Amino acid sequence: MSANLKYLSLGILVFQTTSLVLTMRYSRTLKEEGPRYLSSTAVVVAELLKIMACILLVYKESTSLKVTYQLKILTTALFSVSMLSKKLGVYQWLSLVILMTGVAFVQWPSDSQELNSKELSAGSQFVGLMAVLTACFSSGFAGVYFEKILKETKQSVWIRNIQLGFFGSIFGLMGVYVYDGELVSKNGFFQGYNWLTWIVVVLQALGGLVIAAVIKYADNILKGFATSLSIILSTLISYFWLQDFVPTSVFFLGAILVITATFLYGYDPKPAGNPIKA
Repeated sequence: MSANLKYLSLGILVFQTTSLVLTMRYSRTLKEEGPRYLSSTAVVVAELLKIMACILLVYKESTSLKVTYQLKILTTALFSVSMLSKKLGVYQWLSLVILMTGVAFVQWPSDSQELNSKELSAGSQFVGLMAVLTACFSSGFAGVYFEKILKETKQSVWIRNIQLGFFGSIFGLMGVYVYDGELVSKNGFFQGYNWLTWIVVVLQALGGLVIAAVIKYADNILKGFATSLSIILSTLISYFWLQDFVPTSVFFLGAILVITATFLYGYDPKPAGNPIKA
C-alpha cells in the first residue's frame, strides 16, 4: 500500500507542477481589460486554501480514527544521508550527478539572456553565485528536515501543513504589503482575478499538499526527480501549445540526461549467482 501511495503521489506531483507552470505562464500572457492579477495575492490565497484543505483532511482523519497519513539535488542527497541515515549506491549517486547536469542544460539561458548576463559586473555575479549556493544548502536542509519531522513523529502530515501554511500566509501578507500595497489599496486585493487565475491558485495550493504526501510516502530525492521531469514536460507542452519556447540542442541533451538519470536511480544490479557445479 505504501509503495502504491509513493508512486501515486509522485505521478500527481509531476502532473500538478507541469499544469501549474503552464497555466501560470498562460495567465500572465493572457490579454484582458483591466489590471493584471497580483502574484503576491495569489500566493496568499493559495496558502489559505491549503490550510482549509488540511483542516478538512484532519477532520476526516480524526473522524475515521474514532470509528475504527539541480545542486540542490546533491545537497538534498547529502542531508538525507547524514540526517536520515539513507544509503545510496554508486548508481544512485551517479544518477544524481547526471540529473543535476541534465536540469542545468534544460534550464540553460538563451542567447538573449546570455547577452544580458554579460552586462552584469563581476561583483554582481559573485553575489548571485553566493546567493544560489546559500539557497541550495538551505533548501536541501529544509526539505530533509521536514522529511525527518514527518517520518519520525506521529503528528499528522496535514497538521504540519496547517502550521506551514499559517506562517506562509503571514509572510505572504507581508510581501503583499511591501511590494503591492499601493496597487491593492487602489484596485483591491482580488484585482484582475478570473477563472484562469483561480486555476493557478488551486494548483499552487494542491502543490503544497502533494509535496507533503511525496515526502511522507517517498522522499526528497524522488521529489527532485519528479520535479525535473515536470520541467521537461512543461517546456515541451509550452513549445507545442503556447509556442513561446524554441528548444535547442542543449535542451534535448539535458532532457536525455534527466530521463537517463531517472531510470539509472531505480536500477538495482542483481549480484551474480554462484555457478552450478556438475
